[in-house]
Amino acid sequence: SKVGEVLLYYCYCEVKDPEKLCAWQKALCQHLHLTGKVRVASEGINGTVGGSKVATNLYIEVMLSQPLFKDILCQEDFKSSAGGAHCFPDLRVGVFKEIVPMGIDPKIVSYKETGIHLSPQEFHREVEQYLSQASEGQSDTILLDCRNFYESKIGHFRGCLAPDIRKFSYFPSYVDENLELFKDKRVLMYCTGGIRCERGSAYLRSKAVCREVYQLKGGIHKYLEEFPDGFYRGKLFVFDDRYTICSNEDIISACRYCGILWDQYKLCSSQHCRQLVLTCPSCRNKGLTACCPVCQEKELKVTSRASGQALKEECECTRRRARVPTEHISRRTLDAGKD
Repeated sequence: SKVGEVLLYYCYCEVKDPEKLCAWQKALCQHLHLTGKVRVASEGINGTVGGSKVATNLYIEVMLSQPLFKDILCQEDFKSSAGGAHCFPDLRVGVFKEIVPMGIDPKIVSYKETGIHLSPQEFHREVEQYLSQASEGQSDTILLDCRNFYESKIGHFRGCLAPDIRKFSYFPSYVDENLELFKDKRVLMYCTGGIRCERGSAYLRSKAVCREVYQLKGGIHKYLEEFPDGFYRGKLFVFDDRYTICSNEDIISACRYCGILWDQYKLCSSQHCRQLVLTCPSCRNKGLTACCPVCQEKELKVTSRASGQALKEECECTRRRARVPTEHISRRTLDAGKD
């Protein structure tokens, strides 16, 4: 059935036998006809699964009764949104070194060294105060979006610093390259569901340059449940076939080609590329369906080949973007009212 929901959750805890937990998790999801992705590691579990509401409710019930999670996970740790099994192509459950790929050994930077968690209400008050002070040029706070650029492009908190990075695994390098930016600052961090902030805040704290590091508990998901018309504007990017979920009517991004307001992603039409592109219906009807002119040209070449040989991704939009951007200190004088 297409009537159901998608669950997003994570749990950091010590897992002595990740392979065993992985096998149990796979069997559970298959039994409940759930699709999605579940990452298991010695540091915990991270999942996003979709199915009928009966199935997702049973899934939560079983997870909460599992001895490993019983005293750690709670009902509110599961974020839900409209969807179902159709939001994912299949079920993928595996064992990894990290439950969120930051590229740093969990033994070196542990989730146990995370920042201070703020409830959505506390975070809302902090952002309100930050925006008020920033508008007067008096803020000593950085509102940091630790997601990827294609996520922040279509939705973000007002007045935030959104690093122009393509993968979360670039985040540690971004911090290293911009340490002066964080010196003696109060940092308010946020991400989709909270998990990237757990390790991201721990890494930032390990540099011992910030005065304080806070993070939004439950991420944007939980914030929007309580403040759908709060300081977060635009859509929330999600890692499934929906790409976005909506909490307000704001559109803050534009079509890649004509520039009209547009925030619905599609995969680049070129077979060799897996980047996402914002292209409106009018431009798509004109055949403008790739992420950049280079990809558009390669698509035509690949389509004309009988072999359909896949090419290595070499897009102009990738080449022009610095892998790890260096921020200018003057950027901290952000326009508090800017979306």
